[in-house]
Amino acid sequence: MLQRSLEPFQNDFGDAIELQQIAYEFRQELQYRDDFEAYCQWYYAVAAQNRAELAAMKNDIPFFSWFCRSKA
Repeated sequence: MLQRSLEPFQNDFGDAIELQQIAYEFRQELQYRDDFEAYCQWYYAVAAQNRAELAAMKNDIPFFSWFCRSKA
């Protein structure tokens, strides 16, 4: 009889813990996705900047090649 009166309390406690765990995992997933989105935005910005710098370097005068030519 005593066990019966405590059983619903234990189930409610277990449900509360389970809901708390689900909420925690959900917040972790949201944080992970936000961080990943920020990383992707940074990566695309850096890649675009690198492409622009490469295009600019292709149009530069090749000063370095003047000093590195072989005399063969």
